[in-house]
Amino acid sequence: MSSPSHHVLILGCGSIGERHLRTFLATGRAAAIACDTRPDIRDQMAAQYGVATAADWREALHRPGLTAAVVATPAPLHVEQAVAALDAGLHVLVEKPLALTLDSIAALPAARDRAGRCAVVGYTLHAVPVIRAAREFLRAGRFGAVRHVAVNTGQHFPQYRPAYREIYYRDRAQGGGAIQDALTHLANAVEWILGPTTQVQCDADHQVLEGVEVEDTVCVLARNAGAIVCYSLNQFQAPNEARLDFHAESGSVRIELHAQRWGVQARGEADWTWHAAPVAERDTLYVNQAAAFLDGCEGRQHDLCTIEEGIQTLRFNLAALRSWSEARAVNP
Repeated sequence: MSSPSHHVLILGCGSIGERHLRTFLATGRAAAIACDTRPDIRDQMAAQYGVATAADWREALHRPGLTAAVVATPAPLHVEQAVAALDAGLHVLVEKPLALTLDSIAALPAARDRAGRCAVVGYTLHAVPVIRAAREFLRAGRFGAVRHVAVNTGQHFPQYRPAYREIYYRDRAQGGGAIQDALTHLANAVEWILGPTTQVQCDADHQVLEGVEVEDTVCVLARNAGAIVCYSLNQFQAPNEARLDFHAESGSVRIELHAQRWGVQARGEADWTWHAAPVAERDTLYVNQAAAFLDGCEGRQHDLCTIEEGIQTLRFNLAALRSWSEARAVNP
């Protein structure tokens, strides 16, 4: 068996960092180093995956042979660590949200350009086949311009993230709450399809989730490239569903993430024409994302979330939080 082409440093080995570690290994193209300040986590990663470990992230960035870093630490550390990794000559994948404020955010694209390295943000919906296929159809313009979008999604969060009370989710200052943790993925996908959000009006609250005080329910009215966009999200409903409807001038496109299918219906047709695009398991999306990132490291084309797109979605997050706080519409 040939040696891996890449050596990837995983900064932060909580649940998402561990997922990155195992899915980069699953590409067959990368070895990994697990970096975490917690000795028990380092021991677990070494025992379970047979990887080298590190405790000091600054020192680890300069280990011989490294080609890339994944920043999966709490959000307040993202920009500092990503800039340091780029300055060390590494390609970088940064988890979402890219940051919690716009302070110093300009340092990130500047570091990327200075280093000449690939830098992307971990919005995994870019790797979801139904999103990609529907986006291609919509951007081809067969139904004309999109004028209205309705995004309806929710799940019983404790079933899917049982540790939510103990992790960053419980604290907005660490990137928690429904807006920065869940809604941000959908806003990024809509912006990837339609273009930047130009206005946000948000209402949100903590309605049901036990053991936290952050918002678990969000409604947003937004504007994107001439379209009115409505988001409705909660994290306690019984069904695990996510549906995105794009209504254009002469037809509609529906994405059902929970059913792993997308459909089209031209005006005058009686029903949807469905296209299935199943994914075997959640890790598959991360394997696909890791492979696309490694392609980018090798100078090949990819369509993962760019730093600029990640900054735009950060502006959406901040506008939603501000709109909610001030009870008014906000321009990102």
